Amino acid sequence: MACPHVSSANLSKPGPSDPVYREDCTQCFDSIDDPAGLDVCLKCFNGGCPGDRNHAKLHSTSHGHPLVVNIRRTRKVIERDEPPLKMSKLAIAAETEADRYETKTTVKCLECGLDELDKEDPAIGPIVDSVMKANTFSQKEEVKAWEQEMTSCEHILTLQQDPPKQIESQDLGHCSKCDLKENLWLCLQCGALGCGRAQFGGVGGNSHALAHSQETGHGVAVKLGSITPEGTADVYCYTCDEERVDEELGAHLANWGILLSERQKTEKSLTEMQIEQNLRWEFSMTTEDGKELTPQFGPGLTGLKNLGNSCYLASIIQCLFDIPAFQERYGAGVGPLPNVLDPAQDLETQLRKIADGLLSGRYSKPESDITVSEHSPEVPHQKGLQPSMLKHLIGRGHAEFSTMRQQDAFELLQHVIKLITRSKHPSGLPDPTQSMRFVLEQRLQCLNCKKVRYSSNEQDSIFIDVPLEKLPAEEGEEPKYKPVTLKECLDNLTATEVVELGCTSCSSKDGFSKRTLFKTFPEVLVVNARKMAVVNWVPVKVDVPVLVDDEPFALDSYLSKGQQPDEEALPEDEAAAASNVPAFVPNAEALAMLEGMGFPRVRCEKALHATGNSDANSAMEWLFAHMEDPDIDVPVSLGGDSGCASAADPEKLAMLESMGLGGPRAVKALKETNGDVERAIEWLFSHPDDGGAVDEEEAAAPAGDKKGAGSAELPANFQLQSIVCHKGTSIHAGHYVAFIRKQLGEQTSWVLFNDEKVVKVEDVEEMKKFAYVYFFKRV
Repeated sequence: MACPHVSSANLSKPGPSDPVYREDCTQCFDSIDDPAGLDVCLKCFNGGCPGDRNHAKLHSTSHGHPLVVNIRRTRKVIERDEPPLKMSKLAIAAETEADRYETKTTVKCLECGLDELDKEDPAIGPIVDSVMKANTFSQKEEVKAWEQEMTSCEHILTLQQDPPKQIESQDLGHCSKCDLKENLWLCLQCGALGCGRAQFGGVGGNSHALAHSQETGHGVAVKLGSITPEGTADVYCYTCDEERVDEELGAHLANWGILLSERQKTEKSLTEMQIEQNLRWEFSMTTEDGKELTPQFGPGLTGLKNLGNSCYLASIIQCLFDIPAFQERYGAGVGPLPNVLDPAQDLETQLRKIADGLLSGRYSKPESDITVSEHSPEVPHQKGLQPSMLKHLIGRGHAEFSTMRQQDAFELLQHVIKLITRSKHPSGLPDPTQSMRFVLEQRLQCLNCKKVRYSSNEQDSIFIDVPLEKLPAEEGEEPKYKPVTLKECLDNLTATEVVELGCTSCSSKDGFSKRTLFKTFPEVLVVNARKMAVVNWVPVKVDVPVLVDDEPFALDSYLSKGQQPDEEALPEDEAAAASNVPAFVPNAEALAMLEGMGFPRVRCEKALHATGNSDANSAMEWLFAHMEDPDIDVPVSLGGDSGCASAADPEKLAMLESMGLGGPRAVKALKETNGDVERAIEWLFSHPDDGGAVDEEEAAAPAGDKKGAGSAELPANFQLQSIVCHKGTSIHAGHYVAFIRKQLGEQTSWVLFNDEKVVKVEDVEEMKKFAYVYFFKRV
């Protein structure tokens, strides 16, 4: 029986920009490795499972695309006679998919029910061949994982070299200012040779190449030991402070008598060293006596495959989907999946897909294609889910999260919360991030007239600065720090401090006392522990153990009592609010120090205001952490907005209007995003049909007191539920994992989620040392 849909389908091959989802279903994690395989639509290349969930049929019916190619893949059995090779960029095995798998394809029509259409049909065959040869969604991501996306820059494109000269080979042997013979960088403008910065792995450097650039203004240099005959090399632009690509490298080197054909690569590139360093930051997967930790399998015990520097994403996702509100919102029982044109590009669908993958236990099983031997553990780990589609959606349009570089896990958490908060939730379904929201209340009191002002701000997390006190150490040892308790950190956060503000109510310059306490508590309290030390004016992450009890503890003493009957408030009417907000006077000594370091005055004032106007060191750390903020050069605003950015701030409105985004929509965008200009721009583009009308009842609600933002009921007892841990000297490098408290049978135990590896942990002391983000649940 011939299928009538073949001739009328009008099929075409996938183009270079068309995503081909031929690895796993776009609505669940059933894949080509399952017994039923995967049905790939020959019209739009959507991947759908043909098994018990039958998302392929759902897609076919809703889109009118009946023709699919079913792909089934089986792994060839691997017997390990020797330990597996360690993954590295320097030794990539030329193993093809055909060496690892056997793949079978059949063409089907889901409407006619025909399971064996002729693959040689000229209307079908070329399409199937193109689908099988096309780069899949995750393959594109994996390629990026090993190479940072680098481009050229104006300083390379407009490079004006000094007159040509022959640099003698003996002059290329060591730094011109010291005796270092490796990590040498050649200035492409004048031919000067200087050593680079000290690198991970013991590669020495005294930064003489950087010093040369600062002295002369010559920005572009090439690392001699990285040059290959093919014309690739490490090229760095000190002016941009970025690794770059020089398309004319051969000609630029020839100006100094250096021929590519005569060069041999003798040193690792920056990318190779970064990969090697990240592989070194590993968390222990063995017990004290050397035995492998026991792998865990079952619902809520599913690992996530590392897509290449994606451990920051995996650790945050594991912790979020351990929160009951996320499980109830996206887990089983929520209802049918939304019928959307492209499930892979729909955030609601992908969040439900990841919830099903992590919570159902359907995919939590040992990798079945590895034969046990003396070189493999007694029980293999999981294969791990591949969250490529979710990662793409989360990073779409974001300058950092769209790359394959390592990122700050806490920044990702804030970004995910923002995406979920702003997304459209199906009718009757709540925003799960509401369980993380609470209100902080700040109390200011003039030291002279004693008048007070209370302001509140809704938040979804808090920062705690961890006190740093070095312990005595032997010469040459890594510095160690004195452990601190969580209570010490919270006491510091909520302590009373004096800020240098002028009171226009009584004209006093004595300053104000300031204290911040909780007005309400959330169901899940997220705490980011900042453990930063400044070394040579560069912020470096250090490992300070923060002691947190496993047992519940009370936060009742941190609840604000609010304004008391005997306290006189500063005027709050419109005229007074404009004139009686305490005027900010920056600390003159700290301001002078910061300006002496070369920071612009606007940034210095902003940093001092954000850090309580205390000292230059705190302000400098804030500056390094917020250097990329889009509003870093916007002067600090102290309008009468109860501590929050005003939704109708004229300066912010002017910024939006200059981009052609003015009018009522801009006012509403600022209101919806709490005055954040960057988020307001994103809101405007994601709500093109919103005319800017503000609900009167909503407009009357005071900021910071939104319904559902936590509860002030006591007792407020919290218990540590999960943490994201980090190893490495920078939050943008190293390795992230998650530790989560789980119920394993009759026992409650800590479980380590290290990418796809999920194991029961016997000793939790290590995790406390490297904790970066804490999730406490209210009990």
